[in-house]
Amino acid sequence: MNKGTFVEGLKERTKIFAINVIHFYNELEKNDSVRIIGRQLIRSVTSVASNYRAACLARSKKEFFAKMSIVVEEADEANFWLEILKEIKIAPEKGMTILMNEGLEIVKIMSKARSNIFKN
Repeated sequence: MNKGTFVEGLKERTKIFAINVIHFYNELEKNDSVRIIGRQLIRSVTSVASNYRAACLARSKKEFFAKMSIVVEEADEANFWLEILKEIKIAPEKGMTILMNEGLEIVKIMSKARSNIFKN
């Protein structure tokens, strides 16, 4: 797989992650806590996708590093909100596990990409 294909695949993967989280949230029974957590979750997960797209358009290594730092931070935050939903037992376990695993993989991939930027 070449770099361009990999980058485009990650753009799609982060977008699909955001869409899946939004669909997951929309299926939850709503109360005040779920709505507050859900807003934060949706903000962070959509930020992952949008900031990764922005990172791909970076004009310098420093700009790429800065955008990727946001991506990593927001992906980790999305995982945090998913963990909270899981621990308060408001969401089905199976759906949570799939989303949390995907979120963790995205954090790892983006962290590695960020750490490699100044090695080349």
